[in-house]
Amino acid sequence: MKGDRYIRQTSLKDFGPEKQKMLLKAKVLVVGAGGLGIPVLQYLKAMGVGELGLVEQDVIELSNLQRQVIYGEADVGKSKLETAAAKLREMNSETTVQTHDTFLTRSNALEILSGYDLIVDASDNFATRYLINDACVILDKPFVSGAIHGFEGQVSVFNYQEGPTYRCLFPSPPQPGSIQDCNVHGVLGVIPGIIGTLQAMEVVKVITKLTGILKGKLLIYNGIDQSIRHISFPTVKANKTRKNLEPRYEAEFCGHVPSIGVDQLHKELRENPENTFLVDVRNREEFNLNGLEEAVHIPLEALKSAFADIPQDKTVYFICQSGKRSLVAARYLMESRNGDSVFSVEGGIEAWERQFGILG
Repeated sequence: MKGDRYIRQTSLKDFGPEKQKMLLKAKVLVVGAGGLGIPVLQYLKAMGVGELGLVEQDVIELSNLQRQVIYGEADVGKSKLETAAAKLREMNSETTVQTHDTFLTRSNALEILSGYDLIVDASDNFATRYLINDACVILDKPFVSGAIHGFEGQVSVFNYQEGPTYRCLFPSPPQPGSIQDCNVHGVLGVIPGIIGTLQAMEVVKVITKLTGILKGKLLIYNGIDQSIRHISFPTVKANKTRKNLEPRYEAEFCGHVPSIGVDQLHKELRENPENTFLVDVRNREEFNLNGLEEAVHIPLEALKSAFADIPQDKTVYFICQSGKRSLVAARYLMESRNGDSVFSVEGGIEAWERQFGILG
């Protein structure tokens, strides 16, 4: 360690140089470089965690900037993985960053996670959370989980020593569409920063064996009244005996949804409008702000009840703000109609505005 970089930690009673050395020897994998992952990565890098791994394959979008504060306007359209890694390396030359240019899937999870001591779940979907949990149980690795929703957030440490797993608290994934994510429900920009910072604190506690680790406890934070409460939950022994991953995790199916770029959609709307049916699945406020004239508005949460209004003799294109909700929408319709001509528009309205100008 050079100079006085960590002196405010090493001079701290009950921490000191020995625990700083434990940080330096640690290998921590962060799954996701978004609202939760960014504060985790920044604080762990600054505090001297020896090796940080980062799993990400998304690109930076304008709508990310209100909460993913490591990125700037000039980064829009760039790789989150490479942009975040470059900025993290500038923060601290004494530690390393390993990049995994992929989304976490059933086929790569065990291999990637096996190289790290501790995993941080900073993902934004249930499929990845259950995949991380199951892989950590198989590999006998602890993981720190965070989740956000509107003005609230949750943090816990799962599979730590003899403590419970994620499935001990949430045995099975919710039904698709039953819980809205931040793309639909929204999130106040500071909330993931608070929850991600709490996750970073739990990582440090696990690595350095401090007391008070959130094992068997779910911390629930409410930003409106600044309240924090804890819910205790027990270990279900059957959930600690997993030997194999599930045959399929929902996120893997999303990769098989056909998609098109905004250039191709623009061409279809001009040259083949009679056979094209465009559905905007954003909420009413978003659609009113900058919806395409050619689009029919059906919010994602109302989509299943509106299937009868979607013609079966046309090619259906789903569009949203950034391309995530449209993937879900396309999958819903494909499952209902056994693979009709259904597409998700890559990059959504944000990509359309970059290519063809601001709407509204």
